[in-house]
Amino acid sequence: MRVLIVEDELSLLRIISKRLKEEGYSVDTAKDGKEGLYLAETIDYDCIILDIMIPVIDGVSLLKKIRTKKIMVPVLFLTAKDSVIDRVEGLDSGADDYLVKPFSFDELSARIRALLRRQTNSKDNFLKLGDLTVDLITHEVFKGKVLVQLTSKEYAILEYLLRNKNRILTKSQIAEHVWNYDFDYSSNIVEVYIRYLRRKIDNNPRTKLIHTVRGTGYIIKEKNDHQENTFIGGNK
Repeated sequence: MRVLIVEDELSLLRIISKRLKEEGYSVDTAKDGKEGLYLAETIDYDCIILDIMIPVIDGVSLLKKIRTKKIMVPVLFLTAKDSVIDRVEGLDSGADDYLVKPFSFDELSARIRALLRRQTNSKDNFLKLGDLTVDLITHEVFKGKVLVQLTSKEYAILEYLLRNKNRILTKSQIAEHVWNYDFDYSSNIVEVYIRYLRRKIDNNPRTKLIHTVRGTGYIIKEKNDHQENTFIGGNK
């Protein structure tokens, strides 16, 4: 999943970015509100972590601009402003959550997971499809009762597919949510990692989950023989 952090305290920005990357997130960063606004308008993020007291455009003003443009990405304010009035202003400006500095990274991570759960109407920290189960906290993947070992990129692609199950995703969408903005779109890396995933979790044609939509991208869904012709030319 792809996260944007807008924070002008560089040491904190580096720490949060490093820790989130270790948890498998793709992370972009901005040091001021103008740069943050540009990235938020340009890239489809899964979550934005936003400081209020940032230069050029403050966090509250930036968020109002984002919401005015109908960008409804979940936003978590991460700020030293801790009064009730500040919290109310932040939430009323369109934020989904508000965390006061200093903070525990474990709490920040849990709040991000909670925001992402809302996007999929999930009540727990598991993504499931057929006999496939993904634990969003431990990043363990089970096929039935068998633990499947995935690389961080394989896991990130699988999580993104499952969060958008039954929805066709283009190769560009997958790339944007798993790699950073400097990703080389001319490469075939998405196809390569989809092949890796299929070998590990999807090698039984009777229970295929990852389907190719030729000329478009991929969809993860339980196979329905009645709908076979939906994916013209796709690899079943």
